[in-house]
Amino acid sequence: MKILWVKAGKLLPVDTGGKIRSFNILRHLAREHEVTLLSYYGGLRDPDYEAAIAQRLPGAQTIYTAAPEGWLAQSLDYILRLPSHAPYAVRKFTHPGVRRQVAQRLSDGSLDVAVCDFLAASLNFPENPAAHVILFQHNVETMLWQRMADTEKSALRKLSYHIEARKMARYETRTLQRFQHVIAVSDHDRDAMLTLSPGCPITVVPTGVDTEQYQVVPSASASPPLIVFTGSMDWEPNVDAMEYFCGEIWPAVLAGHPDARLQIVGRSPHPRVQRLASASVEVTGTVPSVTEYLRSATVVIVPLRIGGGTRLKIFEAMAMAKAMVSTSIGAEGLDVTPGHDLLIADNAAAFATSILQLLADPALRQTCEQNAAALAARYDWSQIARRFEEVLRDAAAAFRTGQA
Repeated sequence: MKILWVKAGKLLPVDTGGKIRSFNILRHLAREHEVTLLSYYGGLRDPDYEAAIAQRLPGAQTIYTAAPEGWLAQSLDYILRLPSHAPYAVRKFTHPGVRRQVAQRLSDGSLDVAVCDFLAASLNFPENPAAHVILFQHNVETMLWQRMADTEKSALRKLSYHIEARKMARYETRTLQRFQHVIAVSDHDRDAMLTLSPGCPITVVPTGVDTEQYQVVPSASASPPLIVFTGSMDWEPNVDAMEYFCGEIWPAVLAGHPDARLQIVGRSPHPRVQRLASASVEVTGTVPSVTEYLRSATVVIVPLRIGGGTRLKIFEAMAMAKAMVSTSIGAEGLDVTPGHDLLIADNAAAFATSILQLLADPALRQTCEQNAAALAARYDWSQIARRFEEVLRDAAAAFRTGQA
């Protein structure tokens, strides 16, 4: 197949959940198909990125959009775009040069199928394309923005999030109907999308894990206990999770284990995260690889209260045979069994109790570790990419026969 894949923002480094999912599917598809990644990005011009992505994914094309960079420029851009009916999270990733390139590729007869990666790129696609276009929807954006609005403490940000949530609800509903097919990452997300847009064609392709990179390691000691959280630390749901954990859960863990240590591992920690650092809390910032930190972890935590899609960090830790405690939202959409593969706790007291339980009971911890590793082994990216390929092939065939 000849596939066009359109993604807003840089795909490298592969350091966020969406990038990990897209990159791994792309690299497997490219082994057997002619795949063109169209990666467009703003900020400062980055020739190194353009060269690197062309090397990692031969045939990749880049478009530099010179989008606003920095808090002040983006704030002004947000205000100027406030009258738009489309949410800012979509409008800011819409660019005339990208629209022209996409329209040309869709109309010249050279493609079997195109993929719009995330809702952010969707306004760059024409209303009635001459080729089959699939929306790869990693999150239910309406749900994500509403959760952010509900939990935000800053009055100004809360108002902004509510405005974006309302815009997103209208836009996402219409866009789900506009694309010929949608790929969701979980049954939970599919059901939420069908609530927004009943009848839209959706197929679920679950999240995967690189089992070569994340290999099973021996159970770590609980003396002293090491609790680990991994994620992009400039992403609001992760920032909120760490503020919640350090403020409401960590003191109870320390009361039971005064020698316990917490590592917050991830790139670009927000100042709100940096302020959490203490004698018992390490904020690492960007690291070459999270695997070394996971290797040493006694317990891995996912205390998310907001977010959408599925958390790759859970499968990564599971693949390394790590005992985990997560909120329901943290494990949302994953094929996990609470109490078997991991522990689920949705309030601060229960979360702390679950961590202390795993630390106090090595047999329970090791059982969870073994079950987690067995589950993750079923979701290697090679298997996930094969399922993605089947959806693309079926969709392209249906479009050619006029059934789409």
